[in-house]
Amino acid sequence: MPTAIISTSTTLFPPPSSATSSSNLTLSFLPRTPSLKSCLPIRKTTSFQIRSAMAIEKETPEAERPDTFLRDSDELSSSSNSASSVRARFEKMIREAQDQVCEAIEAVDGGGKFKEDVWSRPGGGGGISRVLQDGGVWEKAGVNVSVVYGMMPPEAYRAAKGENSANKPGPIPFFAAGISSVLHPKNPFAPTLHFNYRYFETDAPKDAPGAPRQWWFGGGTDLTPAYIFEEDVKHFHTHRGERRGLGGIFFDDLNDYDQEMLLSFATECSNSVVPAYVPIIERRKDMPFTDQHKAWQQLRRGRYIEFNLVYDRGTTFGLKTGGRIESILVSLPLTARWEYDHVSLAQLIDPFFLSGGNDQRLL
Repeated sequence: MPTAIISTSTTLFPPPSSATSSSNLTLSFLPRTPSLKSCLPIRKTTSFQIRSAMAIEKETPEAERPDTFLRDSDELSSSSNSASSVRARFEKMIREAQDQVCEAIEAVDGGGKFKEDVWSRPGGGGGISRVLQDGGVWEKAGVNVSVVYGMMPPEAYRAAKGENSANKPGPIPFFAAGISSVLHPKNPFAPTLHFNYRYFETDAPKDAPGAPRQWWFGGGTDLTPAYIFEEDVKHFHTHRGERRGLGGIFFDDLNDYDQEMLLSFATECSNSVVPAYVPIIERRKDMPFTDQHKAWQQLRRGRYIEFNLVYDRGTTFGLKTGGRIESILVSLPLTARWEYDHVSLAQLIDPFFLSGGNDQRLL
């Protein structure tokens, strides 16, 4: 829809705007502590890129949560305009879902509390980021909501839509609202959960090549265990054999049904997160484990991070539109491990090797 774990923190420089679209400059990830040799070129190009294009305006910290992050024009027209009404009701839904999930996570943890950051942007929009770290049960739990307006570069549009069309549009005005969360428990027998639900609109003219004006819903919930327990699988969802985890529900680009029905569908999905996940955590959070169990969890988290940073469309979109880095990368766990050419004994024997019980299996 992801920090202590990554030792090479990065800075995002958004791509140039339509005024400089003929340039060959592209999205860049540059180290915050460049070498002396690279220092001058980086400074020379950085000032140009930041001045020429901010896909989304820089956020401003806020002391209190506003009633809404919508622009005034959206609020005034929400009673008569169905699109604006969907924007307002979707924001209400995701903020209620954030409260519900955070309350449940704190209750399970028994002592940890979420740190909250509220931010806004001058042109409208903003968000609420909540993170619980080093709790009794949770190593890291992040639950974010955002409502943003901006200009979407062509590559971000393709990342959002998953398209590689030959028609490459210029920067496109967009509106996006969503809730995104990743929950990393400490116990290796307790699975990680990811969910996000979002609503998206482009405001491009209808005749814009490669980017017609449109709206769509997307989202999903998936479970990622280091160890599989059959009763957890049955409680959460059927196992689909997907490498990332147990599967779950996922949908995107959903706009071929009535907006009211799709809004209700997204709401029902988000309301199902707590009852689908919390009972599993209650069963697993206090199970005894060894250093070997923890090491396996760390390796699986390494794979999880690779997926988030390289392939996840939500992460890619956020980075390519100049989104808030702390919120985008909040899905990363505090700790993980990578070993070169690692192959476990369990993988050599059977990818679902029985590791100590009739229902406990490595993933």
